[in-house]
Amino acid sequence: MIDTHSHIYSEEFDSDRSEAIQRAKDASVSHIILPNVDSETLPRMLALEGEYPQYCYAAIGLHPTSVKENYREELALVKSELERRSWIAIGEIGIDLYWDKTFLTEQIIAFQQQIEWAIKYHLPVIIHVRDSFRETMKVLQPYKNSELKGVFHSFTGSVEEAYEIIEFGGFMLGINGIVTFKNSGLATVVEQMNMKHILLETDSPYLTPAPNRGKRNESAYTLLVAQKLAEVYNCTLQNIDEQTTINAKSLFVI
Repeated sequence: MIDTHSHIYSEEFDSDRSEAIQRAKDASVSHIILPNVDSETLPRMLALEGEYPQYCYAAIGLHPTSVKENYREELALVKSELERRSWIAIGEIGIDLYWDKTFLTEQIIAFQQQIEWAIKYHLPVIIHVRDSFRETMKVLQPYKNSELKGVFHSFTGSVEEAYEIIEFGGFMLGINGIVTFKNSGLATVVEQMNMKHILLETDSPYLTPAPNRGKRNESAYTLLVAQKLAEVYNCTLQNIDEQTTINAKSLFVI
């Protein structure tokens, strides 16, 4: 299994990060992808990748909730990092209108710029969408016939939205602990999707799956997401493991 989205480099893991990594390995998590947030998270993320080469893979990007007055400086750092070394992806990027709409224009500019870089550097994008599906699809529309590809991280949309993403081409749906929440309705959406479009993720330390809701999430809980999907698809855990791993490796160069 591959956890395609984990912030296990965050301070929530400072007391037991090595143990959390070992628990992930013990749970058959073969790789962890680390999405960046902004300049503040970058050093911590790179340190973790350096400590676990060929296991933790860093992405570079500016998270929409970190788009503020200094967003151009943040984007300049992303650009310099893209020129400095190779990355697994550009992310996480996108539009978030849940917390604050003040910088919507700037979020769109940052999103568009990072999409352009993804195409230039032949990298997939990890897209953050919160209360912004239509705005996100509008930004993506000009790239429909390009080589752009990626994942809609933490997908929680409708069946219609899922099909719109899939039909766009090149994109997958990142499914995490939300699929285990009884009132989310996500399981009934996912069961109508072909498994070849699904990626496993945790979004650690957030969105902890049942039965551990209320506790800190971690990459080992990728297994709980996979177990729920095996139930949804009425198949074996091995089927989920094999297909989602194929999916992840077709998107990310691991």
